[in-house]
Amino acid sequence: MNFKQSFTLALKSLKSSKMRAFLTMLGIIIGVASVIVLISLMNGLSSDMTSQFESMGTNTITVNLVGRGGNRAAKVEDIEELVKENPAYLDQYSPMVTASVTVKNGTESIDTTTVKGVNENYQEMQHIELDQGRFIQYIDTTRRQKVCVAGSYVVSELFGTTNPIGQTVKINGSEYTIVGLLTETADSEESSDDDVIYIPYTTATRLSYNGNISSYYITAINTENIDITVALIENALYKIYGSADAYRVTSMTSMIEQVNEMTSSMAAVLVGIAGISLVVGGIGIMNIMLVSVTERTREIGVRKALGAKRKNIMEQFIIEAATTSALGGVIGILLGIAVSAAAGKIMDMTVIVSLNAILLAFSVSVGIGIIFGYFPANKAAKMNPIDALRYD
Repeated sequence: MNFKQSFTLALKSLKSSKMRAFLTMLGIIIGVASVIVLISLMNGLSSDMTSQFESMGTNTITVNLVGRGGNRAAKVEDIEELVKENPAYLDQYSPMVTASVTVKNGTESIDTTTVKGVNENYQEMQHIELDQGRFIQYIDTTRRQKVCVAGSYVVSELFGTTNPIGQTVKINGSEYTIVGLLTETADSEESSDDDVIYIPYTTATRLSYNGNISSYYITAINTENIDITVALIENALYKIYGSADAYRVTSMTSMIEQVNEMTSSMAAVLVGIAGISLVVGGIGIMNIMLVSVTERTREIGVRKALGAKRKNIMEQFIIEAATTSALGGVIGILLGIAVSAAAGKIMDMTVIVSLNAILLAFSVSVGIGIIFGYFPANKAAKMNPIDALRYD
């Protein structure tokens, strides 16, 4: 009996007892579907997080000042000088001052929104798009002008459908003129990227009450030299503070790599857990194959009496086990794709069904069928033909 005949026989055997075949494959179906769903969701999560970081610029380096060393601190002039002295590595910079504020326009108010104090470079560095007006300019920072660029949530809450350009709002009681409106990016929802106001960093230091700049954004000329660029910044900060504990320099590229490593590790753990059901499914296939060998003892005896060799019997039962497992794998893949799509819609997140995950799940399901089918097949192959023919 060749492979085609054994495969056809296996399909007929499955067709003759559909319910038993389904229950036999159930463990494989659940296991494969679980692997597909988990990998798809983790791929989607990784893609979303990577896109979010990439939208902030892969060449962006963040400097967080977490302490003060000696009598000095990294001032704006220090960062500006650093950028000017290293044009081969550094491109632009922007201080960043954040504060949680109350914003009012007449009787309308927002109790808590985020104000970000930046300079004129920040728009280009972060690829910020404007719907109307302009962004913060150099003259705004040097003259500490009370102007602001508002997100769409802030505008919709305070002005409704009225054009806000040229109008004023009160931020923590101080009057600011709106000179620009950000393009909507997050459906104008509260606490989203649309719930923000940009003002000159020189003005924002007053709102933060401590007058300090706690972080800087710096862009690198070339992401391929990002490690050298980060080291360059760290060396400059070390000269200022005399301690590496006073600052933290992080590149967006390294953050993306960390995110990918984290999601890959999570996916490996979850897939490992889901793989347990595949092993359970394999044990189920082995049990059913042992029952099948017992039920077909006389058939095995007849085949051996007609000249079938040991390897022929073994091949037949292994192919049957692998066919059962592979069919369960195919059903599991289809179920996994359907569940992934449904989960993506329910949780409103990106789902990426990976071809590699499908091939891996299918290969593992076939492999489990072969591994767990070996013992029953070996038992059948070792049967004495005379004893098998006498079996009642």
